[in-house]
Amino acid sequence: MTENNPSHLENMPRLNRISGQIEGVKKMIEDGRYCPDIIIQLRAIRSAIKAVEANILKKHLQHCVAQSFTEKDKDKKIEELKMLFDRFDD
Repeated sequence: MTENNPSHLENMPRLNRISGQIEGVKKMIEDGRYCPDIIIQLRAIRSAIKAVEANILKKHLQHCVAQSFTEKDKDKKIEELKMLFDRFDD
């Protein structure tokens, strides 16, 4: 963790599981598995990624954004959040 950025290392076990799930999907495709089975696994991966994203966003709000409200760059952080949310398409 740097002085300005919080650590996200607690997400590493989940990211490692996601990596394993992706490898599993690759094997399913190589083995010619049934399409709905592959799609179910892809949805599970997407859900796991969203959980990691939510964890990181929560920490960003609790640490970076909350800290900025006591500093001069409050408006910059608010604009940063607006741009971040504008990039979400789901």
